[in-house]
Amino acid sequence: MASPRGGGRGKKVRIALRRNRSAPARDKHWTRRIRQQGVDSIESRQDERITPKGDLSRMRTVIVDETARPTDARLRDGRVVAMRGLIADVDDGERTWPCTIRRMLRTRRIGERQAVTVGDRVQFSVVADADGVQREGVVETVGPRRGVLTRTSGKRLHTIAANVDMAVVVVAADQPPPKPHLIDRYIVAAHHGEITPLICMNKVDLDPSHAFASLLAVYAELGYATLCCSAITGEGIDELRTALASRSSVLAGQSGVGKSSLLNALQPGLQLAIGTIIEELGKGRHTTTTAQLIKLDFGGYVVDTPGIRSLDLSGVPRGEFEKHFVEFVDRLAGCKFPDCTHTHETGCAIKTAVRSGAIRPERYESYVRMFTDPGI
Repeated sequence: MASPRGGGRGKKVRIALRRNRSAPARDKHWTRRIRQQGVDSIESRQDERITPKGDLSRMRTVIVDETARPTDARLRDGRVVAMRGLIADVDDGERTWPCTIRRMLRTRRIGERQAVTVGDRVQFSVVADADGVQREGVVETVGPRRGVLTRTSGKRLHTIAANVDMAVVVVAADQPPPKPHLIDRYIVAAHHGEITPLICMNKVDLDPSHAFASLLAVYAELGYATLCCSAITGEGIDELRTALASRSSVLAGQSGVGKSSLLNALQPGLQLAIGTIIEELGKGRHTTTTAQLIKLDFGGYVVDTPGIRSLDLSGVPRGEFEKHFVEFVDRLAGCKFPDCTHTHETGCAIKTAVRSGAIRPERYESYVRMFTDPGI
């Protein structure tokens, strides 16, 4: 982070610091003072300010250059492998350090659920405890991100994983049954974060009739890579291992689809905890409670994420949804209105393609549902 003086590169950012505990700029309790001490006790101030200035102000302007890297030799490079509340586990290649996050860094990213996330490349300083033993660190800076999987949590952005190349969207052939609309949401999130999506159908051993094949065919026709796997029988595990090798990926999907089971099958010895299905609801239990970055023996890294039942895409501008549906893109120029939302307008090329069968109705309905309410 460059100094605001000296013309450093970067952009100006207003930082809200802690509320200060100084007395307010405007004197109060005038009525009480008049009653107790009389009118003469009230003297007009010539220098009164309605807004604070100087030491009373809790906003600072700093110049941030996200591409600059501190040259302090005491800082170490590392990668965040897990988040545990406000603690980031950072791997520097030799060991994993539990690290707190520098307050200024958290303040700068106040709009995000977490200032640091799994997969981030960071620089951190090591601090010693009262006995002089170096046991933990402090994350000082976060490097530029590429390839992010995000969602909205409350009103803040939640970055699930950063610096990944591929998002493996895991669904189950049964227990729980697949949700095509949730698959579409993950695909949009992957496109928005500049990640390549791959659709992985797990638990195919539970569907001997291969009814799931028609669902995968929808995405294969659109050009997406698809895989059929079973963590129980081993079907498709070698193909998934090949897809994950020598790259960084994130496994995402609803609870109970078997993400951790797939990782255990891919790399024996991981012994990740796996859950069961709530039979009366047909939904998975939350077993993985925090995302973690796993180094694969056959090359590459993978982020195992907690299962979710909905993916809030409120952070994606509504006008961008159309470009994340690949079958829409080449037809957008044919719409009568340049700002066509493809929901109610006349002369819409997308709706015409749906009527002609060129675009599948279920995909169009998924778009409309997403555009109408990105949060569900």
